[in-house]
Amino acid sequence: MKNIRSTLATVWRIAMPYFRSEDRWAGRGLLAAVIAIELAIVGITVLINQWNSRFYNALQDRNWDAFVSEITYFSILAAIFIVLAVYQLYLNQWLQIRWRRWMTAQYLGEWLHQANHYRMQLQGDAADNPDQRMTDDVKLFVDRTLNIGVGLLSSIVTIASFVTILWGLSNAAPLHLFGQDYAIPGYLVWGALIYSVLGTVLTHLIGWPLVGIDFRQQQYEADFRFNLVRVRENSEQIALLRGEDAERERLLVRFGRVVENWLAIMSRTKKVTAFTASYNQASVIFPYILVAPAYFAQKIQLGGMMQTASAFSSVQGALSFFITIYRQLAEWQAVVNRLDGFEAGIAAARELASRKDRIHVVEASGGGAIDLKGLAVQLPNGTPLVNAEGFSLRQGERTLMTGPSGSGKSTLFRAIAGIWPFGSGSIAIPAGAMLMMLPQRPYFPTGSLRGAVEYPATKGTYTDLEIGDALRAVGLPKLASQPDEHGHWNRTLSLGEQQRLALARALLHAPQYLFLDEATASLDEPSEAALYRLLGERMPSTTIVSIGHRSTLDAFHARNVALSRDGDRFALENGGNATRF
Repeated sequence: MKNIRSTLATVWRIAMPYFRSEDRWAGRGLLAAVIAIELAIVGITVLINQWNSRFYNALQDRNWDAFVSEITYFSILAAIFIVLAVYQLYLNQWLQIRWRRWMTAQYLGEWLHQANHYRMQLQGDAADNPDQRMTDDVKLFVDRTLNIGVGLLSSIVTIASFVTILWGLSNAAPLHLFGQDYAIPGYLVWGALIYSVLGTVLTHLIGWPLVGIDFRQQQYEADFRFNLVRVRENSEQIALLRGEDAERERLLVRFGRVVENWLAIMSRTKKVTAFTASYNQASVIFPYILVAPAYFAQKIQLGGMMQTASAFSSVQGALSFFITIYRQLAEWQAVVNRLDGFEAGIAAARELASRKDRIHVVEASGGGAIDLKGLAVQLPNGTPLVNAEGFSLRQGERTLMTGPSGSGKSTLFRAIAGIWPFGSGSIAIPAGAMLMMLPQRPYFPTGSLRGAVEYPATKGTYTDLEIGDALRAVGLPKLASQPDEHGHWNRTLSLGEQQRLALARALLHAPQYLFLDEATASLDEPSEAALYRLLGERMPSTTIVSIGHRSTLDAFHARNVALSRDGDRFALENGGNATRF
């Protein structure tokens, strides 16, 4: 019961925001319509149950007029039932896509808000495979929540409707055994209840491991799919290294987990299916066994017997709701757990950015320098990496930062960008200043070249003339004439061309502070020099901070600082004056 309450509380927390959102009236209206139709269908089922008595009595009495009348009546009920079933499915699907669209937009917004997606990875990405959680899991959550919720409501209403009928039939057809009548009030109701409770308990005892197995199956499927995508994205490097055999082995190991877990699902599902199939088959004849003695003792007519069997079947089916959908329940609970974990991961990333013991990025009211005050950058596990005190990146100054690999140069850039929270101290950035970080391997969204070079600005921010001029300036004249060509630019362009395209992006955006993290390392030295001269000509007032290892870069920077190890710290040497980093 504790697990049930916890799961239902989680479902309520995940589901209710939609019905309180800006789309709440459409959502509530569609949900009310689906529920109303379901109640109407239950009402028709009650009418058909009553029809059973009259129809089979007409057959027993060989009453042709009554037979024709009941056939006509049933045809009308069946037509109404068909219309209701069609529109219930239609409205249910309409509600599903609206609900799913809202949830997907919310999760995307929270996941991408202020680098939450990045901080989740820094924390180990406990909410693995966010792509699956925002696609398959959201879809399954909406579908299963509606189907299970409406089904449960239908079962409750069905029980309430048919228990009264079954109770009355119990009095009309008392339990008849060995030539004696036994007046047990509502014995048919108690029979259905005992039969259903036993079936539910046994089904749960057999099938409860499916919850954990289903959870792992979704995890293994997502992990296998993610690694397939990784192979596709890095196909060139794999081909160059002749790594196909290694990748095949690695992927088969991951797929082996999928197969192994699927076999566990098969084994457990076989046991559940064997029991539920036996249970369902037995439920067909069980009501006849109970009421047949009264029928053969001529206590009731054939119509009464058929109505009793129909009512018993409805009550037993409603009471056995959890047996019928046990497999869906197990899958649903696994989905709920995964979405709950995803929300917890987002909340943890958000908390990481707001806690007090972190690096604070603040706006400076005056001046044009980025000031690092008491800055102590750490690794996620708390290991000291870079300490800085009283260091400034002055406006308009060109600074080259060098140092051994692993000394924390790139991490210092991440801290200045505000996405690395681990550490203490503050970084004061002039109010309204625009910072742009260009890494060694830039990112370009799949789509038009225009969208790639304008990113992260919206499409149409810059004219064709501006885009073409920037592309020609950085040495990509062939691309300048085709801004609307679509492609996967991180795959179709060489790394050197990607770096040129990234610098074209910088020319368009013209930030006040430009950080180049080995952003020209894939270019030859003459090309690199030409691009640095271009930046000097086109962006004379921009503060440029570069990370690089080539001595030829010294000529393009007025200030040269180097990180060197000093015990467990790094010292930043600047013209003979050492600043602790």
